[in-house]
Amino acid sequence: MFPFSAIVAQDEMKRALMIAAVDRSIGGVLLFGDRGTGKSTAIRALASLLPKMRAVPGCPYNADPECELHECGFCSAPKRKTRLMPVPVVDLPLGVTEDRVVGALDIEKALVHGQKSFDPGLLARANRGFLYIDEVNLLEDHIVDLLLDVAASGENLVEREGLSVRHPARFVLVGSGNPEEGELRPQLLDRFGLAVDVKTSADVKGRVEVIKRRDAYERNDEAFRKKWSRADGTLRRKIVKARERLEEIELGDELLEKAAVLCMALGTDGSRGELTLIRAARAYAALSGAEAVALEHLRDVAPMALSHRLRRNPLDDSSASARVQRVLEQEF
Repeated sequence: MFPFSAIVAQDEMKRALMIAAVDRSIGGVLLFGDRGTGKSTAIRALASLLPKMRAVPGCPYNADPECELHECGFCSAPKRKTRLMPVPVVDLPLGVTEDRVVGALDIEKALVHGQKSFDPGLLARANRGFLYIDEVNLLEDHIVDLLLDVAASGENLVEREGLSVRHPARFVLVGSGNPEEGELRPQLLDRFGLAVDVKTSADVKGRVEVIKRRDAYERNDEAFRKKWSRADGTLRRKIVKARERLEEIELGDELLEKAAVLCMALGTDGSRGELTLIRAARAYAALSGAEAVALEHLRDVAPMALSHRLRRNPLDDSSASARVQRVLEQEF
């Protein structure tokens, strides 16, 4: 994989992905913007950056041996062995069938052996990892409905062909797309905790550096990864430490009030905006090494936590991020 730390600029995109990696309850990340800006590269690079997870070899659900419900034969074995495995990144392609996503009856075992056996789908493979949807705005509506149900419950329930299977499906949902190819359904858009507009760099030096690094990687990827291994190692330790400290980060009532005031001023619906904002601010404070959430943490994550939740204003043609920044300056 291309090293995460070698990605030039795109600081807001990298910050959003790291925040989502620290606190999975935030709800995933949506990267919307120009083609060729490193969106898919950043997602796969982050997964390779994360510390490995402990699982039972052969478990089709990537279940946590310590705290998951062990319904498969691998995890329920009395003398099961565990090992460290890479965090999975599962691509959900456009045009995928419902059976491929949620799982279905294993036809081969049914026909050959006469056994009813469950063949897990992409949601099982993505458990405890990342489910990546490229061109998410082109995803079919019935697949979107499936993802909304599973993302809300953290479990996948399959009842068909005489089977009744329930398995954990807790993943970080990451989507990318080009706004020129269509908009995202409001229900799915609201499920993403953070959203970032990814733009092509307008800086000549930055664009030259992108070309140089990509060319060096393609000519000798092993040497390039070795060159950036120390920087990636630093980021990995930073994420691990932030996860360990997350529950210890203090969040005062004053900042909760500021989050509520900000969301009211922006006119966001429901309480999901405030919840996402304070969770993202807490994760960002943990990444920064702070003992408590400060106002600057709230200000830095507010555009990515709230911009995609704003209602359209026909009298204001400025971007959603600019509207959030303007209200931040007025209120604080």
